[in-house]
Amino acid sequence: MLKAKVLIFIILSITSVSLLKAQIVFKEINGMVIGEAESYSSQTNDEARRWKLIANKDPVITASNSYYLELLPDTRKTHDDPLIRGENFSNEPGKMAILTYPIDFKTTGRYYVWVRTYSTGTEDNGIHVGLDGEWPDSGQRMQWCEGKNQWAWASKQRTEENHCGEERLIYLDIDEPGRHTLHFSMREDGFAFDKWVLEKEYDKPVGMGPPSTLAN
Repeated sequence: MLKAKVLIFIILSITSVSLLKAQIVFKEINGMVIGEAESYSSQTNDEARRWKLIANKDPVITASNSYYLELLPDTRKTHDDPLIRGENFSNEPGKMAILTYPIDFKTTGRYYVWVRTYSTGTEDNGIHVGLDGEWPDSGQRMQWCEGKNQWAWASKQRTEENHCGEERLIYLDIDEPGRHTLHFSMREDGFAFDKWVLEKEYDKPVGMGPPSTLAN
């Protein structure tokens, strides 16, 4: 009887957390939206790799809101480790480990996407961005090279000409006001994800960035 009650409690707890996540909605304010990575509403396509919540216990790794996400397991830490497409690497956006964030927009137009990450090597510094279930070219292959072993903001796209990424190429176009869904998906495992910013001005956030713009 006691085991049954414990099981029911665990199921109810998991359900409550899922419902709370489903209710998280962000809002655009004056051409800007800010969110914590861990405040996603859903995670899908996570059979091979999954975003895990990490508590920030290291005083050097100062994550915003004391938590961040990491894409685990991390099996490709160096260039010498095997690259296995569909397992520890996905150059196709929207295929693996998708996070979703609902956002209410009042202002239409082009929004540049910034992400705060902690990269320790050459194989944990890429991610994809999508909108409303679509994965435009302007959201593919976000890339970091600078700012190793520290939290760093960037908004650059890896290109054939510049593998470290070019500025002003990562953006999403909001054509209509109302509810839209922001997505992030895996490119490389081991990616540490702390926070994201969407803004109409190409203005790099500093430190932990502005506070989240929650609608609820």
